[in-house]
Amino acid sequence: MAFFKKLKDKLFKSSSRLEEGLEAIVEDGGEEGAAEAGMPPEPAPDPVPAPDPAPQAATEPEPEQAPGAAQARGPEPAAPATGPQTRDAPKPGILARLTGRAAAANEVRRVLDDDMLESLEDLLITSDMGVDTALRVTANIAEGRFGKRLSAREIKTLLAGEVARIMEPVARPLPIYPSKPQVVLVVGVNGSGKTTTIGKLASQFRNAGKKVVIAAGDTFRAAAVEQLQVWGERAGVPVMTAPEGSDPASLAYDAMTRAEAEGADLLMIDTAGRLQNRQDLMEELAKIVRVIRKKNPDAPHNTLLVLDATTGQNAISQVETFQKLADVSGLVMTKLDGTAKGGILVSLADRFGLPIHAIGVGEQIDDLAPFDPEEFAAALTGLDG
Repeated sequence: MAFFKKLKDKLFKSSSRLEEGLEAIVEDGGEEGAAEAGMPPEPAPDPVPAPDPAPQAATEPEPEQAPGAAQARGPEPAAPATGPQTRDAPKPGILARLTGRAAAANEVRRVLDDDMLESLEDLLITSDMGVDTALRVTANIAEGRFGKRLSAREIKTLLAGEVARIMEPVARPLPIYPSKPQVVLVVGVNGSGKTTTIGKLASQFRNAGKKVVIAAGDTFRAAAVEQLQVWGERAGVPVMTAPEGSDPASLAYDAMTRAEAEGADLLMIDTAGRLQNRQDLMEELAKIVRVIRKKNPDAPHNTLLVLDATTGQNAISQVETFQKLADVSGLVMTKLDGTAKGGILVSLADRFGLPIHAIGVGEQIDDLAPFDPEEFAAALTGLDG
């Protein structure tokens, strides 16, 4: 899948940090080959179990999926492969090769002990995976393997499997419902990438045959309206605007009226960037939700919180705040190409369990794609696709 290569290439900051950290942990106290330590070769670690299937949503029907959701899965994280043999090493027997026990004689390996686990926990925490998640991941890696010798490659494979297991239940495309118009409210703090996300989603929906209307609800910044109009032109989607300083709740109400009259499938409403510590701005967002529900008690049908990956652990407080005021139904994570701490997405999934609909790794129209847990896990840990 083309996006996997792009994701892996653009996540180089995160994957390089993890890859270099894992290699340093193994090399610190590790030895080349089990034989050099006077020990027989250790069996290869047990294979990582496949993640459980994502649970089906029980409350709302999902007759369709968002554009791009039916794309083929990316490559599964690679299982530990047999490394190169030294010239003098005897060729392993067929049984050893079939059972995966032909470990490379010159591969640096280290005993998985308390010191190694502590170093691994520290590495995951500094990658913004969060303390609780990091402890749980390392505990799962150690289960049944404590005291065994592992290489950096094997740990990367195990880590990718744990990340994919955590992310699998939340990897869900934006549901499309038969009711028209489906109202999608997009919220987030300043600079999170809301406007560009709306433009990209609108373009994808239109290309999928949906009729889309955009409401430029950030009435306080002329630049935000202009930017959204540019994206609307690119996508071929109309953008409703209001004079600068107008009440955004009134615009949202008028936009719903227009979308109904035109038979639009989706109405996407942009909102002003909110700082979660500005109570007045957050109350205004709550007002938008109240006004929308006067028009349609079921609206907004989706409330997307757009998060900037570079904010790190601050994203957790943003989710907590917006959940209280706007009943967030799903997440979009942007700017994963700009951070060395891509583990924040794992932390959010483990803590909140909110659907992750899409991730962004750039400014181009095709730099936003449905979230795939196995591709993300492989890209984050630096595994080959």
